[in-house]
Amino acid sequence: MATLKAPISPHDHACGPADASVTLVEYGDYECPHCGLAQPIVKLIEKEYGRRLRFVFRHFPLAQVHPHAEPAAQSAEFAGAHDLFWEMHDGIYENQERIGLPLIFALAGTLGLSEAELRDALVNGTFAPKVRADFIGGVRSGVNGTPTFFINGRRHDGSYAFDELSAAIGTVIAKVTV
Repeated sequence: MATLKAPISPHDHACGPADASVTLVEYGDYECPHCGLAQPIVKLIEKEYGRRLRFVFRHFPLAQVHPHAEPAAQSAEFAGAHDLFWEMHDGIYENQERIGLPLIFALAGTLGLSEAELRDALVNGTFAPKVRADFIGGVRSGVNGTPTFFINGRRHDGSYAFDELSAAIGTVIAKVTV
């Protein structure tokens, strides 16, 4: 079974307490339709487990097949530099069928972020190193598609269907709390 090679760090985007019983890491691509389908499931999982779960999102843009994934990831990082990562993250997934620069700039505007600054960051690749580091960490951890989930550092090889992912997390929580 593959394990997470890149440890969670302060550079990661995380929801939930650092001392949660379970850390769920997702390697995702904003243009991937499967990641789009997994997004509301992750939200349900977060609700289900509350403070027992920490969720971490890492970028794994499959740029060869999803040309908007890399700029979307860099835009989420730009928003993150303004403490608005999750708002941009959720906005992109909620509007995935319209993914592209017009959507990203509109979301930035809605969040009160400067379109000119975002445009400059994209042109200059300001946040490309962070996205690349996430991607390389994923490759080293055995990620070969999206979404890929890790539960407490072990790759979840089952589906991302709510029942299956929730059961896998529940099993880990039961072992941790014994």
